[in-house]
Amino acid sequence: MNLGLIVRPEAEQDIKDAYIWYEERLNGLGEQFITAVDEGMLLVSREPEIFQKVYRSLRRALIHRFPYGIFYTIEPSGIVVLAVMHTSRPPSKWKQRAKDSQETHRK
Repeated sequence: MNLGLIVRPEAEQDIKDAYIWYEERLNGLGEQFITAVDEGMLLVSREPEIFQKVYRSLRRALIHRFPYGIFYTIEPSGIVVLAVMHTSRPPSKWKQRAKDSQETHRK
């Protein structure tokens, strides 16, 4: 299965914020983070069902080497990435995005 990825603007901002944070700590580390995210996104697009559900239909793929997860749902239109967040963030952050996404699909 190789579905297209739809990365929501909030998830894109998550990635940008983390990139900046890592790059400020060590030059080049932000680029390594982006590479790890890209690899994670590729795996999600190829094998979306191998990752566990963490909340309703929301799944999480952990990113190699960095304490981040890619939070996504599998929709008929493709794989919708709702968040890319640090794993120590409160679950309420990504749960709220999942709820907001479900409400948007109902409309």
